[in-house]
Amino acid sequence: MRGTGEYDKFFGEGVYNCAGCGTPLYKSTTKFNSGCGWPAFYEGFPGAINRSPDPDGIRTEITCAACGGHLGHGFKGEGFSVPTDERHCVNSVSIKFVPAKLTPSL
Repeated sequence: MRGTGEYDKFFGEGVYNCAGCGTPLYKSTTKFNSGCGWPAFYEGFPGAINRSPDPDGIRTEITCAACGGHLGHGFKGEGFSVPTDERHCVNSVSIKFVPAKLTPSL
């Protein structure tokens, strides 16, 4: 449900891994407050995220490249002040935060 996810308003320093397989997906430095009610990131680790047209024909589904787990949806060109002008709207149950002190240097 919108706005109720564990990581929506959480901005700790570390890495967000896939909840299904543990693959690192996002650095915390790429997370931003988009106001959408779900955690938003402007880019993932290279090769970590797959994109495919959503069955609704409007959105782009984003999935973990390692296990295929659904992460959420990606949007481009919305005008956010982020380097990629891209928003990955991710469901909190799809990711697991690992604090920087427990994360090997990436």
